[in-house]
Amino acid sequence: MFTGIIEEVGTVKELCTGNEFGVIKVECIKVLQETNIGDSICTNGVCLTVTEKGENYFKADIMGETLQRSSLGECEYKSKVNLERALCFNGRLGGHIVSGHIDGIGQIVSIEENIDGTWFSIKTGKNILKYIIEKGSICIDGISLTVAYVDDELFKVSIIPHTLKNTNLIYKNLNSKVNLECDLVGKYIEKFTNFMEKEDKEKQSNITREFLIKNGF
Repeated sequence: MFTGIIEEVGTVKELCTGNEFGVIKVECIKVLQETNIGDSICTNGVCLTVTEKGENYFKADIMGETLQRSSLGECEYKSKVNLERALCFNGRLGGHIVSGHIDGIGQIVSIEENIDGTWFSIKTGKNILKYIIEKGSICIDGISLTVAYVDDELFKVSIIPHTLKNTNLIYKNLNSKVNLECDLVGKYIEKFTNFMEKEDKEKQSNITREFLIKNGF
């Protein structure tokens, strides 16, 4: 689990993909502290397991499902990636609970600099938008952000200068792709609601004509 508070911006040094599998090498310093082989590092919002570690880098495998759902497979040499080590429960939860499991990809369709921050408009599918609510949380490339606006086609977030300076958002342009993870709470509520509706329908389907006659109706 992660918080969505970026600790460091790393640099992709290698990315090898093929046969629905990939290996990534990321240059970094801070997130290597107290990190061991087998630990998790959130990389642009994707939970990756460290398989190799050096003085200024780590390597991790990328599964085919991750390559399909995220933009990691499109990273190039020297691409900038947001990094965060796994949450320690004796620390503060500065953002929101982030699993590191990407729901889908968004595309930046507008970047506007205003007095109150830099506004990013991100277009994504309805399967993602249904979980996004105004003032709710959204994880963009591993960054915990608050939704400022949402409609049926896109949503907007306002980025303060500190976040812009200390994440890879400063390198983003129009049409750049970003990884999206929706708030876990919304997905659990949907699952529970669908389960209850299904259970109610199954109970109703058991009340047949024969059942009513047998019970004196």
